Amino acid sequence: MLKLLHTADWHLGKRLQEFSRLEEQKLVLDEILQIAEDENVDLVLLAGDIFDSFNPSHEAVELFYKSLHKLSKNGTRPIIAISGNHDSTQFVEAPDPLAREMGILFYSRYDSVIPTGKLESGLEIINSESGFVELKLPQHPFPIRIILAPYANEVSLKTYLGEGDREAEFRNILSDKWRKLADTYCDSNGVNLYMGHFFFVQEGAKIPADAEPESERPILHVGGTQALFTQNIPNQIQYAALGHLHRFQTVSKEPCPVIYSSSPLAYSFSEADQEKKVVIVDLKPDSPAETTAIGLKHGRPLYRKTFDQLADTLDWLEQNPYCFVELTFITEHSIDAATRKAILKAHDGIVNLIPQIKNPTGKEDFSLKAEDLEKDMVSLFKLYHQSERGQKPNEELLEIFKEVISQEAKA
Repeated sequence: MLKLLHTADWHLGKRLQEFSRLEEQKLVLDEILQIAEDENVDLVLLAGDIFDSFNPSHEAVELFYKSLHKLSKNGTRPIIAISGNHDSTQFVEAPDPLAREMGILFYSRYDSVIPTGKLESGLEIINSESGFVELKLPQHPFPIRIILAPYANEVSLKTYLGEGDREAEFRNILSDKWRKLADTYCDSNGVNLYMGHFFFVQEGAKIPADAEPESERPILHVGGTQALFTQNIPNQIQYAALGHLHRFQTVSKEPCPVIYSSSPLAYSFSEADQEKKVVIVDLKPDSPAETTAIGLKHGRPLYRKTFDQLADTLDWLEQNPYCFVELTFITEHSIDAATRKAILKAHDGIVNLIPQIKNPTGKEDFSLKAEDLEKDMVSLFKLYHQSERGQKPNEELLEIFKEVISQEAKA
């Protein structure tokens, strides 16, 4: 029985506004390492978004390489990592020749081919072509086949895979490629896997507007890349390890378990109260995969809280010191300086302190949300006027306001 660990979306180097998450990332990667040890894992799949930016910090890179070195167990536990939409393809794949000697395989470009051969660790790369690798581990009699699908937008994919129409053809290009690989290599004598970093849905399913988290650079309908269908995954595949969505979820059980393992930390308040996980998968040839999701405990939880009394606010903050908070405070007018100072002094993890103006005259409440801070001045003025006067400002007043702010901008 082959045992693998599926993880994704580490986003090393990511910050929560001005707050660094690097120390939390160190702790949770150590936790993942311990799970791999406790579960006696044979193979690790890292399904993209290794880093949070194309040019990660030195500290993030150092953490990544040190973590993989420990996780690979001196090359005896292979790691296969693909790039996501946050990763630089060149940066991710650059260390591959050296890392390969430690049983760590990086794959980020569809025109790359992993060299075949046997490594000192005992890992043997039997077959390889673009988008595919077949491995043989010394402790198992059967081969392991993996279809590799790192993120690539429609333009870069078609440069290599061929031209055609847009949305439907894009899906067809990928599914045809995967089907040909599966038909060539993935028979019932080995374990057959898929690893990808794309947005997957079941065909015909309604895609909710908030399907992709606030912290994620959206794939859906950005840069020409469309959602893919779970039906595009070949029938020979026993388990599909996905990256991109930060919430643990099983997208489909057909043709096999198609699972997003989740990010190891909550990276935005849209992920508040989510339990982060890794997936342990038990596999053998010609048999259904058995999956177990294991919750991760390290890292500050994220909370969205609302209060209208200072005493209650301070009491909650004192009882929950290890977290990040988006705190909404209900008040008659605005948060006065003394109240603001008391709240911010009470806790070192307050990311946003948002006033919610309650209106005692029965008019509509003015509730300013964090996303409202991105709005232009005219939109904010309309919200304020609605809260104070119970109606939208007329065109004459709007024109006067626009004139005032334009004169201030010139000054």
